[in-house]
Formats: sequence, structure tokens, C-alpha cells
Amino acid sequence: MKLSKLALTISASAVVLSSLLTAPTVLAQVKEQFFPVLVYRTGAYATNGSQWANGYVDYLKLINARGGINGVKISFEECETAYATDRGVECYERLKGKNGGATLFQPLSTGITFALTEKAPVDKIPLITAGYGRSESQNGAVFTWNFPLLGTYWVGAEVAIQHIAKKEGGVAKLKGKKIALVYHDSPYGKEPIPVLQELGKAYGFEVQLLPVAHPGVEQKATWLQIRQQKPDYLLLWGWGVMNSTALREAQATGYQRDKMMGIWWAGAEPDVKDVAEGAKGYSALTLQHGAEPNSKVVKDMLDLVYAKGQGAGPKNEVGQVLYMRGLLSAMLGVEGVRKAQERYGKGKVMTGEQVRWGLENLSLDQKTLDAMGFAGVMRPVQTSCLDHMGSSWVRVHTWNGSKWEFNSDWYQADEKVLRPMVMLASGKYAEEKKLKPRTPEECKL
Repeated sequence: MKLSKLALTISASAVVLSSLLTAPTVLAQVKEQFFPVLVYRTGAYATNGSQWANGYVDYLKLINARGGINGVKISFEECETAYATDRGVECYERLKGKNGGATLFQPLSTGITFALTEKAPVDKIPLITAGYGRSESQNGAVFTWNFPLLGTYWVGAEVAIQHIAKKEGGVAKLKGKKIALVYHDSPYGKEPIPVLQELGKAYGFEVQLLPVAHPGVEQKATWLQIRQQKPDYLLLWGWGVMNSTALREAQATGYQRDKMMGIWWAGAEPDVKDVAEGAKGYSALTLQHGAEPNSKVVKDMLDLVYAKGQGAGPKNEVGQVLYMRGLLSAMLGVEGVRKAQERYGKGKVMTGEQVRWGLENLSLDQKTLDAMGFAGVMRPVQTSCLDHMGSSWVRVHTWNGSKWEFNSDWYQADEKVLRPMVMLASGKYAEEKKLKPRTPEECKL
């Protein structure tokens, strides 16, 4: 009897041990692709940040509703940064190793991007900065983990001058003009300055720099200078409450709104809706997209996510400018994973290092984008090991008093102007940090 009990005990122990030994394999099979989501739903920039965040997390939900990335479901977790660099770094440190490891990070802040640029190579986690971040990080030979996909602030500055020149009748007509830059006094706001100054020397226009302190609600002194200096055009590099404040001040001082143009972070519904008719004629650049409420991806979102009560925000904001930008940012990350699976195994969870390869080999042609529901939303994207931007197409839209309307064809940034600047700035960074840039041969490995 005692021997029988002993045998049963041994047998039971063996079953438990066997279960423990096989548990990791089972867990690995059901593991999800983890997307940390850095957001700011609080603070001075919450109105704008929340729409981006809603679009971002909704797209991840849409991919899950469609069955995941080749069957791999996505998990995600938000972390509130309030647009503060120190909090952004804290979020990064807390989430980078969670749930098997972060797929990638999208900081949604140029300041946070600067802080994470040296951390990402150590942790082998890609940073996607679609339409923001370090402009020189287009050079993948030096910035091996940064991906300023779709365009940078240098792209925005160069295209803004292209658009002004077209309105004036050619670049020769820019000579003697005054162009003011009203900018958020932060790494974000300072990014376009080198390009504007370079173009000012080339074309003979004067650049007037007018910084505005965070968060941007006090601009009386700035607009007094504008009234005195009378710039021919004004570029607005603002964010959050700073944008609507600038438009109200322009209205109060009588500065023509049709002489004002914002970067893509100063051209969304929250920037103009409270000013309404007072903002009529104001234009802004759009990063590959604008408000796209009739696109197929928006219709899919309403059918597969919002119809089930799973939407992250108000239904009427789906398809608006910042919502679409968040959605687009999530799509780029998802497609980086999908591309990585082509090399490392479909149906498998990808590591950050594998996703970097995917992001360096994105090839989203128009046929593919249209099939994904992005017809009319964006142009093709083609990255490489040495080009981490992949596209530099920009349109301009104008506020008509109640909605945004496109009023230009597609512009493409002039690489003859920007490429030398990218190479010079990235080369200086490599020298300062004692980095050896990757060669084309190393990229093939």
C-alpha cells in the first residue's frame, strides 16, 4: 500500500514537472506583439495629443479585429508623458522590457526623441518619429534605430518655402521678402531654423525668429513685434493651445490669415475650431494626409471597432487630421512587423531588432496602400538601410471657416537642398559620439 502511494506521488510529481517544463513553450505560442504607446492626454497639449493617441490605439484594435499581423495579435499599454521629456524617458524605461519586450516606440515628442536616441541602440528598439524628431536621422548609416518616416521638419520648412514661392510667382520673387517663424521654444520649434536660414541666403529673403515659451498662451509681445516688423509671410511652428492663441492674436492685430502657414502639427481641427471664421484662409502643411473621413480605412474602423463599442474616443473625430496621423503612425509600425515576418517567420512575434530590419525594408506601393484602405490618403513609402525617411510628399490644406480643404497638388521636398544638410549634421553627430557609420556593404548583412 505504501509503495502504491509512493508510485502515485512520483507519477503526480512527474506530471507537474512535465507541465512546468512545457509551460514556456505554450506561453511562447500565445505571446502577443507588444506595442508601448506614449501619449499625452493631460496637460496643455492634451486636446491635440488625445486625438493622435485615439487614432493610434484604434488602429491596433482594427488589426486585431482583422486577425492580427499574420495571426499574431497585438497587445498595447499606454503611458502618460504630458509632453514632458523626463516622464517620456520614465515611460520608456518602464515599458521597454514588458510583455516580452517592446516592438518599437513612437515618442510623439521631439524632446523625448532626443533623449531616447542614445538609449535605443543599446536596447535594440526602433524609434518611429513620423513627421517629427531629428531631421538628420534620415541618414540610417548614422542613426541606425531612428525612423523619421514620411518626412521631417526640414522637409516641412523646404516645402513651405516652395509653396510661398509658387504663390509669389517663383523663387526670384522671394528676394527682399520677410518671412517670420513663430515657433515653440523647444527642440521641436527650433528644428526648421537651419533650413529657413539656408534658403534665406540662397533666395534673398529675411528670416525673423520669434520664439514662444511653453505652453504658448502668452503671445502679446510676439504679436507686437509682428505688427512692427510687418513680415510678408508667417510660418507657425506651434502645438496645442499655442496654435489657436496665435490665430486669435492674428485676428486681433489684423494680420492676414492667408499669409500664415502652419507646420502639420499646427493644422488640425483643435487648432482652428474655436476660432472658426476668424481662422478662415489659414493654411497648413499636411504630412501625406489630411482629414480623410471618406477613406476605406475609416469606414473599416467604424464597422469593425466603433460599431462594437471599442473605439478609444468620440466617433465624430474618426477621420479628422490628428486622428488620421495617429492611425498612420500605428500602420507604419504594424507594417514594419509584417515586413520583418517575411524574413524571420510569418505568424511569429518579432523582436525589436527584427522589426528594425522590417522598417529598413518597407515597400508600400500605391497598390498595396489602396488594398489596405489608404487610397487617397497617402503616397508610397520606400525605405532602405541608409534612408530611414522613405518619403517626402506634402500637401497644403486651408481652413474655410468650418472645415479643411486641400488647395495644392503634392509637393516633394528638394533633396538637392536637404541631402547635403542631412549628411553634414549626421556626420557631425557621428563624430561627436564617436560612431562609425554603416557602409552599404554592412547594410546587406
